[in-house]
Amino acid sequence: MGIVRQFVVVAACVALFVGSVYADDSSGSQAAFNSSSAAAPAAEGPVMFGIGVKTSLLGVGAEVAARVTHRTNARVGFNILGYSRDFSKDGINYNGHLSFRTVEAHYDIFPWAKSFHISPGVLAYIGNPVTANAIVPGNQSFSLGGQTYYSDPSAPPVASGRVNFNQVAPMATVGWGNLVHRDSKHFSIPVELGVAFQGSPKSTLGLAGSVCTGGPAGSPGSTCTNTSTASVQSNVIAEQGKINKSMAPFKVYPIISVGFGYKF
Repeated sequence: MGIVRQFVVVAACVALFVGSVYADDSSGSQAAFNSSSAAAPAAEGPVMFGIGVKTSLLGVGAEVAARVTHRTNARVGFNILGYSRDFSKDGINYNGHLSFRTVEAHYDIFPWAKSFHISPGVLAYIGNPVTANAIVPGNQSFSLGGQTYYSDPSAPPVASGRVNFNQVAPMATVGWGNLVHRDSKHFSIPVELGVAFQGSPKSTLGLAGSVCTGGPAGSPGSTCTNTSTASVQSNVIAEQGKINKSMAPFKVYPIISVGFGYKF
């Protein structure tokens, strides 16, 4: 289903952009001031295109725009943001990876036919934006769902997790700058502010290996078991629920971008 949704979104973005190429620009200008005869409306010329590069909270990216009417553009772009880090906390070794790959489509509306625009649109996430892994050294204690466990040295537990957003999110932005100028200018510096309504992020946790309760492995009263047992998995689900609850308020993602564009 994820692949199907991605295909539908990308296809819709491409269709929006390609459709704009053949759109008819309905506006024209008419001159009649103290004249005995009215002049014919002036043609606006062929549809124009613009391309741009930008940096934003979604990473670095590129976009292309085409004029639809005198006051509107269709715009499609993509962004990439990657970051990895290894670190240790409380004796546990972590590896985290952030990889934002997004496709966005906008319909830019210029109410005064100048640089200011209002842009409804959609944002699509591709892949898993946030993933992490953790290895717990032998006999190291850790808490999971309110239960204290100890790592079994014979099969140290390995945890994996990811955080996902709704794959397709509506977005709304305002900005200044136009990739497709209506005048003779070829260069522009677009600035955009807004939000993507991504919904609350959802985490998924996994745990493999063996854990002990009652103390480190080999100590009196210690019992070790595989993490696939129902009791351990119930605590994994409980921990996952705690993480999801803590992320519930983050239902929107801020959009702040600045770029450089060129009109053909």
